[in-house]
Parts: sequence; structure tokens; C-alpha cells
Amino acid sequence: MVNPYQGLIRPHSQTIFTIARLVDLAIVGGVLWVLAVLYGKPWLYEHTIAIVLALLLFAFFSEVFSLYRSWRAAPLRAEVRVVLIVWSAVFVGELLLGYATKTSAVYSRLVVFTWFVLVPILLVTLRVAVRYYLWALRKKGRNIRTVAIAGSGAQALKLSRTIRNAEWSGLKVIGFYADDHASDQQQDGGTPSNPITLQGGYKDLVRKAKAGAVDLIYIALPMTEEKRIKSLVTELSDTTASLYFVPDIFVSGLIGSRWGSIGSIPVLSIHETPFFGPDGMLKRAEDIVVSSVILLIAVIPMLVIAAGIKLTTKGPALFKQRRYGLDGKEIIMWKFRTMTVTEDGDIIKQVTQNDARVTPFGAFLRRTSLDELPQFVNVLQGQMTVVGPRPHPVALNENYRKKVNGYMLRHKVKPGITGLAQVNGLRGETDTLDKMEKRIQHDLEYIRNWSLWLDLKIIFLTMLRGFDNKNAY
Repeated sequence: MVNPYQGLIRPHSQTIFTIARLVDLAIVGGVLWVLAVLYGKPWLYEHTIAIVLALLLFAFFSEVFSLYRSWRAAPLRAEVRVVLIVWSAVFVGELLLGYATKTSAVYSRLVVFTWFVLVPILLVTLRVAVRYYLWALRKKGRNIRTVAIAGSGAQALKLSRTIRNAEWSGLKVIGFYADDHASDQQQDGGTPSNPITLQGGYKDLVRKAKAGAVDLIYIALPMTEEKRIKSLVTELSDTTASLYFVPDIFVSGLIGSRWGSIGSIPVLSIHETPFFGPDGMLKRAEDIVVSSVILLIAVIPMLVIAAGIKLTTKGPALFKQRRYGLDGKEIIMWKFRTMTVTEDGDIIKQVTQNDARVTPFGAFLRRTSLDELPQFVNVLQGQMTVVGPRPHPVALNENYRKKVNGYMLRHKVKPGITGLAQVNGLRGETDTLDKMEKRIQHDLEYIRNWSLWLDLKIIFLTMLRGFDNKNAY
């Protein structure tokens, strides 16, 4: 029997999206007006123009970035990221207008800055509150959408576990459907209160869908079953169920995968950079802001470090070395010199513990990661990024690319000053194949799961752990 509360929100989804749009616009315009009143600023004609432009830009960019769509199965961070991108685009548009019309001096900087900070906080807080409310509803059995999975192999099992672990999504798997289940893997038992088992064959699934007893259907069959997939798609087109296709297990390790097209032919990227379009602009903006701030703060310490190197050892204060950058192209990476040698040939010996080549002052710089500071110049130049896979010397790259599967995929993004591998203790010498494989696993995990929040987390952990790393020698 279908739960009578399952349709509590869905029939009114368009109305809800309309209300959401109006509430967001009220926040965008209302906050500026309230701030002007609170700070005692006179309301001018230019303020009205600013609000009208902000509302138009927000409405436009919200549609461009699909802000008002169902975020049910997406994590909160994905929705928050789109909110921040939309608001950043609106604010940049406002700044450009002020510059072009030479009216920026009319606006109070305090009001504008507070507006810039407060609006996204309110927009995000609203979405967190809505999510919590919906989560509470779903815990009571309301606003639930039923899911059926066509297939019972490894990918079907993985999908069911993923849905079950995302309780906040309000999705409930009612079972698997497959004809050849005798040769498939054992079924996902779910939980004692919600067992997920084989419910029947493909014909049973079609009958259930036509009866309106299932909301979403995921086809999780191997690509080798092309005829079966086509048959199911055709038969299920005569139902109101939402239909999705889950690619076979061989694509579970995609890098930056996305659908595209060449003319009218759909194509799926297998290995591609995740920094396309808005994400690429957001990543670059992050790099410029973070590296500029750090270089401004560190300019005096960097001069002191350079002087310390010159006073304690013979040779240059800076050391440059060839590394692989984006798409495997060579870049010149800068560091403070910490050793008595400046190796950059076809054979490079990695630094080992108690290495005689490391100077006493250099050991301190390596242990505290201060030798990496010049790389923020590389970041400003666009050759590196603040957070990303650490670049290896060219000779080391050529050695390990033959031994570690997927090694060169880390070069689909710019190399970073710090990364997921480094904050998880995989820093320093990679004297065994196992160590390098673990580092590459973390690098690829970072690329697959990149978000601004992940970058900020890694930056914070680097600052927290950067001065205490037993592998930094």
C-alpha cells in the first residue's frame, strides 16, 4: 500500500520552487534596505537601481546554475556551492556596474561589505533549516519516495547501500528486480527493519511501475546487457516513474566525469579535469585570494629566511626544479634551498631521514614547511594551485608512471602546495611502491570529490599539522 504521506510535498513542488525564488529575492533586496536603515544611510535613487539589478542578476544566474531544482539526492555542500557561485556572480555584476557608471562612491562601503557577507549566510541558513525540516518529516515516514532497482549485481548492491546510508534524502529502496538472479551476487540485506531483497523479475517491475507503486527506478545492469536495458527503457516509458541509468562498475573510477555531446551524439567523459566553467573560476579565485594574503603576510619572514640561508650556507637562497604541471607539461617550481645540492637531472635521489645533504637550517625549514613559501608565487602565476596533488620531480614521475595504475591522472589538475595525501600523513619520502600508491589514491580521491569546502578543510589541517610532521625531513 502506498504511504498516504508520500505526496505531501511533491504535488506542490512548482509552488514551493516559486516561493523559494521569492524568499531568496526578498533576502537579497531586503537585507540591503535594512542595512541602510540600521546604519542611518539615506536611501538614494542609486540604491534602488542596485537592488533592481541585484534581483535581475540573481534571478538570471539562479537559472543558469540550476539553483531551483530538486537537491533531494545531493549533499548539502553541493547546494551551498551553487548558492555561493550565484551570489558571487551577482556581486561581481554590481561592482562592475558601479565601476562603469562611476557611482561606487555613492554607496557606503560598510553597508556593501555587510550585504556581501550577510546575504549568503542567510541564504545558506535558510536551506539548512529547510533540509532539517524535511529530514524530520522523512524520519516520520513523510515525503518519502520509493526506489526500485533493476539488477542485482555488484553495482546494484553498491547503489542500494549508498541510498540507505543517505537517510536525509528520503529515498526508500523497496527491492531489486532481476530475471537471472540465480547467477547474481547475494542481495543486500538492508536493515532488520527494512530488508532489501529480490522482489521479482523485470515484468514484475514494469507492472509495479504502471500501477504507480514506485517513484524512481534505477537500471543498474552491465553494459553487456544492452538489449535488456533498451527493452526496460521502452516498457517503462509507459509509466510515470522517474527512470535513471547507473553505469556499469567499470566506470566507478571516473575522473571529472560528465555528459556532453558532439553534435547530436551524447558522450560521457572518462578522465577529465573537474575544473570546468564556474568551478574553474571559483578554484582560480580561491588561489589568487589565498596566495595573495599569504605572500603579504609572509614577505618579511621570507626575506629573513633568504638571509638565513645565505648566512649559513654557500649557494643561492632559492632552488628551482622541473616538475610536471597541468596536463603533464613541465613547469619550474620554486622553493627555498634546504640542501647543499640543487639536483634537477634524470636521476634524483629523494631526501631520506638524517640525509647529509640537508643543512641544519634547511632541516628546520623542511620540518616547518617554510621552504614551500616561494611556491605561492607559482600559484599567482597560474602554474600551481594552493590545494592539489603535490608535484614530483620529473625523474620521479617517469619512474612511477610505469608502476602505478592511474598515476598520470593526477595531472588533470594543477599541482598543489598541499593536498589530501599530505594532511593524511603521506608526506616526504616515497621509498616503497606501496607509499606512492597510497599517495596517488588520495590524489585521485581529491580530484573526484573536489569542493571549496574540501580545499578549506585541507588548508586548515595543513596549518594545524604543518609544524609537526614526522615525515618532513
